[in-house]
Amino acid sequence: MEKKAPEPPPVPESGSGTFHVAAAPRRSQLGATTFRVEVEQDLVLDLGEVAAFIDETLADPRGWSTAHRMVRVDGEADIRIVLATPETTDLLCAPLDTDGRLSCRNGGIVVLNAWRWEHGADAYGDDITNYRRYLINHETGHALGYAHATCPGESNVAPVMLQQTKGLNGCEPNPWPAIVDVR
Repeated sequence: MEKKAPEPPPVPESGSGTFHVAAAPRRSQLGATTFRVEVEQDLVLDLGEVAAFIDETLADPRGWSTAHRMVRVDGEADIRIVLATPETTDLLCAPLDTDGRLSCRNGGIVVLNAWRWEHGADAYGDDITNYRRYLINHETGHALGYAHATCPGESNVAPVMLQQTKGLNGCEPNPWPAIVDVR
C-alpha cells in the first residue's frame, strides 16, 4: 500500500494581523538588500523553520544571490517578507486583488499567502518545497524591481517571474531566477 502524504496543517482564513519577527544573526549589511521574515501569529508554523527556509532559498546560487546580496535582519529592513492568512494577505495586498489565494508584493512588503504556502499550485503538483521556493523568489523578485515575464515557448523552463501560480502557458515549472533545466 502506498504511503499517503501527510495533510498540511489547517490554515485559518483570517488572523489577527499581528506578526512574530524571526530573530536574525548579526551580519554585515554593507551593500546588501536587507529583509525581515515575519509569520502571522495565528498560523501553526515554526517561525525559525520558515526563516531558515527563506534564508536558504534567497542564498541559493540559483537564486537572487547571483545579482543581489541579501541579508536577513530583525529590525528595519528594505523588504518585509510576511507569511499571512488569506484575509490578512488580502488586506496587505490591497488594492491588488488576491482573492484570498494569491500572494503579492505591495511596496516594500512581500506577502506570502499561507494557504498557498501549505497547498501549493497545480503547476508544481505535490512538490510543495519547490513551489515555496518559487513563491519566495517570484514575490521577492518584484521587490527587487523585476516585472512579470512570459513563457518563452512550449516545453521551455519557465522564468521565475512568470505567474506560475496561475499557470505555465506551456513552460516547465522553475522556482529559480537563474534558469536551470529542471527536467
